[in-house]
Amino acid sequence: MTRVIHTGDTHIGYQQYNSPERRRDFLEAFRSVVEDAVADDVDAVIHAGDLFHDRRPSLVDLQGTVEILRTLSAADIPFLAVVGNHESKRDAQWLDLFADLGLATRLGAEPVVVDDVAVYGLDFVPRSRREDLEYEFDPVPAEADHATLVSHGLFEPFAHADWDTDTVLAASTVDFDAVLLGDNHKPDTAEVRDTWITYCGSTERASASEREDRGYNLVDFDDEVAISRRGLTDTREFVFVDVDLAEGEGVDRVQERVRQHDLADAVVIVTVEGEGRPITPAAIEELAIDRGALVARVNDRRELPDEDEDVSVSFADPDAAVRERVRELGLSDAALEIDETVRTDDLADANVRERVERRVRDLLEDDASALEPAPDREPADDDVTTVADELDTEEADSSGGEADGETEPTAADGDGGAATDEDGTVADAADGSGEGDARTDDDADADVDTASLGDFA
Repeated sequence: MTRVIHTGDTHIGYQQYNSPERRRDFLEAFRSVVEDAVADDVDAVIHAGDLFHDRRPSLVDLQGTVEILRTLSAADIPFLAVVGNHESKRDAQWLDLFADLGLATRLGAEPVVVDDVAVYGLDFVPRSRREDLEYEFDPVPAEADHATLVSHGLFEPFAHADWDTDTVLAASTVDFDAVLLGDNHKPDTAEVRDTWITYCGSTERASASEREDRGYNLVDFDDEVAISRRGLTDTREFVFVDVDLAEGEGVDRVQERVRQHDLADAVVIVTVEGEGRPITPAAIEELAIDRGALVARVNDRRELPDEDEDVSVSFADPDAAVRERVRELGLSDAALEIDETVRTDDLADANVRERVERRVRDLLEDDASALEPAPDREPADDDVTTVADELDTEEADSSGGEADGETEPTAADGDGGAATDEDGTVADAADGSGEGDARTDDDADADVDTASLGDFA
């Protein structure tokens, strides 16, 4: 029997809530996985992408990662991995550096044989470039009885999926017994075309929506493939305080609920719903910190009426001014797409910068002239539109639908509740993050002490 640990989405270097302690937590969670691997003497540790939270990890995070990987190397346990969307660089990857140091193997079309299992890899690929994929892999070696694919992305049939698993398996030149995935932070397993498809989940909570315990998968290859789940017991405690305020209740009731919990060194997430009075989040967060919490955040999900006096103020239409100016600029289709990304309300503000950066990179890789002006485009052309134009159209369509007694489904309908970005980032409707990748609460992580491959030359 061959046993491997399947982990991923460790997001080392993520300074969640701008807390240095939380940054260390992500590294320590990865250390716990490796310590379990050594204690159990597994045959390999397989990482399904997003080892780092950023493509420019700090020197401290790099040094910590190297130290942990050396622990695996000293125990003769191979570390096999693919590149995720958060850490992906245009040139050499950090995995390549670790491979040069003899500490890791970057998986690809050529199999790496672990005992009797042939392990293949497929790095994260943006949606815009997946149509060109041919899923060609080298043949399974004669000494291997099993084959498994490791990849990073949002695959069907799981939530927020944008990658057709059935197509991948049908087009692949290898019949895989299992597909070990990263990107979706919620662990789950399904069967497609007689192949086990499984997410290991993240090793630390990268957003407040990730309430379940964190952990990793144990995958046994014997006569059949068996997948089991193991939790990490040493991760930072999150205390979730959910308060449903009755009419007339306010901040006193919320503070009473907070006092019912042991908050020492915990991340405290207070969620307020109901019909009660308006509250002051700062007062609640201060109480939690005074009671020993590391971090405290309040999410008031109510839509409260404005109790101030009505004031009538009129302004010139800003959308009209933006619309006119954008048309005068003669922007290319790619530039108009970026304009839409920046201005749309469907994307959390904290994710805009990263989303734009990645989209620009993808556009320029596909076409170096993608962002050049469109000199033949006139302001009066029908295809020159802005976000304001689209919002006007949507409002008109919405009004028409309501008049006919019809409503459009929202992200909260059915099993939804999250919107998926172009690069795989999932934004939760409640707090801007979900169980998918980068499902992070904020991107305030400053690039301090960043390093490049040149620092190791």
